[in-house]
Parts: sequence; structure tokens; C-alpha cells
Amino acid sequence: MIKSAAAIAFAFTASAVSAQAPRLDQTEFRALYKELVETNTTLSSGSCTLAAERMAARLKAAGLPESQITLFADPAHPKEGGLVAVYPGTSKTLKPVLGIAHIDVVEAKREDWTRDPFALIEENGYFYARGTSDNKAMASILVDTLIRFQKSGYKPKRTVKIALTCGEETNGAFNGAEWLAANKRDLIDAEFAINEGGGGSTDGKGKVVEQAMQVGEKTFGTFRLETRNPGGHSSVPRPDNAIYQLAHGLVKLEAYEFPLEMTETTRAYFREAGAGRKDEIGAAMVALSANPADKAAEAVVNKDPFLHSNLRTTCVATMLDGGHAKNALAQRAGAYVNCRIFPGHSVASIGEELSKVIGDPGVTVTAIPPLRPSPPAPPLDPKVMGPAKKVAAKYFPGVPVVPAMANGYTDATFLGAVGIPTYGVPGIWGDPDGNGVHGLNERIEVRSLYVGRDYLFDLIKAYAN
Repeated sequence: MIKSAAAIAFAFTASAVSAQAPRLDQTEFRALYKELVETNTTLSSGSCTLAAERMAARLKAAGLPESQITLFADPAHPKEGGLVAVYPGTSKTLKPVLGIAHIDVVEAKREDWTRDPFALIEENGYFYARGTSDNKAMASILVDTLIRFQKSGYKPKRTVKIALTCGEETNGAFNGAEWLAANKRDLIDAEFAINEGGGGSTDGKGKVVEQAMQVGEKTFGTFRLETRNPGGHSSVPRPDNAIYQLAHGLVKLEAYEFPLEMTETTRAYFREAGAGRKDEIGAAMVALSANPADKAAEAVVNKDPFLHSNLRTTCVATMLDGGHAKNALAQRAGAYVNCRIFPGHSVASIGEELSKVIGDPGVTVTAIPPLRPSPPAPPLDPKVMGPAKKVAAKYFPGVPVVPAMANGYTDATFLGAVGIPTYGVPGIWGDPDGNGVHGLNERIEVRSLYVGRDYLFDLIKAYAN
């Protein structure tokens, strides 16, 4: 098989990165990364505050003045603190660029893992540990970038800020990004921010086949559906049964399809990613991007669960409960419904729609706090997309960079709500199996970390200039 020049160039770069001994700066970065990864930042037993303090110490050791470093923590949540660092630019008119990364991680039990989840282990070309990918890779790179700036005496035009925050992984816990947006808006003020959510994907054999820039995301809302009844003895059934009443409502919800919607981003994604697929679904994606009313194309696209969800709000029952005794009529029955809400719709408006769909005032629909904001999707800004594609051409020749909307959510929700458009950047890549993120034996390819670091460093410099 004849390989293209781009493919040969990428293969050479990839093999060189994995085969050669690490550069001195990579060795120094690895020590920083190791320290952050091995600092337990789970909600149950860890401390984001300690992790932030350790990263602040590294910035100070590199020469960043203390006046440019802010450690913060809510007194009610002393272990869930974070860090903001500012590297000043020379321009008095250009607004800053902000890099944000959460440093908290999902819980990990040693007895479940093959390796210690809080010891960085390099094995078979991968780094293993909780947070190696989500999201201490990006957090480490942001800190490392400012250290490299400081040591080299770099003078950007645009001020560069970084924020390391806690609470992204645990809904309902203290959230550092939300706290900064509400209490220290000026400290993180920026023309735009870069965040997790984008990145590359491989073919499962080590070849990067796509890079994505996340431009927008869904928010989420969880609703409690509940029915109540006087109940009674099970030997005397009555027509107004709480469990059946709830079940009828859930059946209506199951049958309901929220209407198709598109943003500028999803239209571009369906057009560009669809063109690269070369299959029936790809052709339907392109057709749908040209005409969202094309029902035949929509039917084909809906065969893919991710794409189906990317086109609309989705709501699904996730938990059930009811009754108080095996020989009694239920006095109460309930269900939790989780909705992933398309940009532009509030949690309250989706709750109202659920009530209409169910059509039974005896089934109450209550939004469960905390209620997330639902900011509009950020624009497909050439100032953001252009440099990302240009730098990607250097590191990933021939690999497309496509804009994409996330079906999930990140801390971009809180920044977008206060007027800071936030984008999930390309660079670091993952495997088709998800690399154990949120699960067992989380890992990141060593090449992905090191090449992603170089990519993000160059991208931040491009934005800063």
C-alpha cells in the first residue's frame, strides 16, 4: 500500500517521539506531571488545595512573582481550593486568553485497580493512574507552559492566564470555576478561554485520525418525577395506583423525541466529519447539514446513538423507587430522569416540556438542584479555529480539525454564562475505548502527552501573539 507524504511524516514523527530518549524539558515536565497526578484530589479523601499549592510552588520556583499567583479556597470547603496564575502581555488593548483545567478526579479504589491509582506508572507506552488523562494532563501542561514562558523570558502581546479548579467531577460539590465566575470575574477575565473537551482520536492502532475543537456543549438537568396516593391494603386494589400512574408517565416520556436542532458548530461538524466517513451515515450527515428537514437523512443518522443525541435534547429515566411494603398499595412512586439539554434551553423550560409530554398533573416534575446555567454556544471564531488548525498541520499533517459540540458538559458552562466563550482544544488524543477515563486503570499514551504538550504550548503562543 502506498502511503501519502502526510501519513509518512506523521508516522516518522510518532515513532521518533516514542523511540528517542525524552528531551530534558520533557523529563522536567514529567516530574511536574507526576507530582500532580500523585496528589490525591478525590472528593472523599483528597485535596485540590494541596495540589494547587504544589503547582504554585513550582511556578514560584521558576521565577513567577508571587503577585501573579492567586491561591483561593472557600472557607466552607478548605480542601477544594484552586489556583489562578497570570503571565502579563505587552499589549494594553488585547484582552487575555485563559487556560482552565480541573484538577479534581473521579474516585478510585485501590482494590479495584490493577495498579495503584495514585502512583504514576509507565508501562507499554502508556502512563497509568487516576487523572493521567482527565484532566491532570492539561492542567500540568498549562502550569508547564507558564514555567517555560518565565524561564525563556518570553514576552507575549496578549496576557496569558491559567486557572486550576476543583469540583468538575462531582455535581453538587463546591465548584471552583463557578466560584471564580461569581466572585473573581475580573481575575479570570479573558476574550476567550481554552479548556478540556476537544482532542484527538485514534484508529485503535496508534494512528491519530481526527482532531476536534469543542465549540459548545449541552448542559444537564435531573428531574424527580413523583406520584402520591393514600394507598391501602393490597387485597383491595384501586384504580388510582401510584406505581401504574408513574409508569404511564414514563411510557409517554420514552416515546417522546425532542426535535432536531443544529448550531453553527454542529452543522459544520456534520458537514466536515460526515464527508470524511465515506459510509451511509457519513452521506446522511452531509445531507442533514445542508437540509436539517431531511427526514430520510435524519433516520439514517439516528442509527448512531452519539449523533442522535448530538442533534437534540435527550431525557432518560435513570432510577426508580416506590412502595413501602410488599402487601400494601404504594403511597408514593418516583423516578429520576436525566436530561442533556441542547444549548439555548433552560433547565426550567425542559421541565415544563416534560410536564406537557406526560400530561398528568398527578405526576409532579421537579428539577433537582444544583441547577446549571445554559449559556449559548460560543461562535466559530476564526481567531480561535484558525491557529488551532495551523498548529495542527505541523503536528498532525493530513489530520482534519473539526468543530464539535459535546453531548456532556464541562466547566465551560460557568465561563460561558458570564460571557467568556470557552473552547475545548485539540492536541492530546485518546483511544476508541476511552482510556479508562472515569473507570478502571485510566491511562494516556506517553506520545499523546508529550506531543499534546508541544501542540498546546505552540497554540497558546499563537493565541498570545
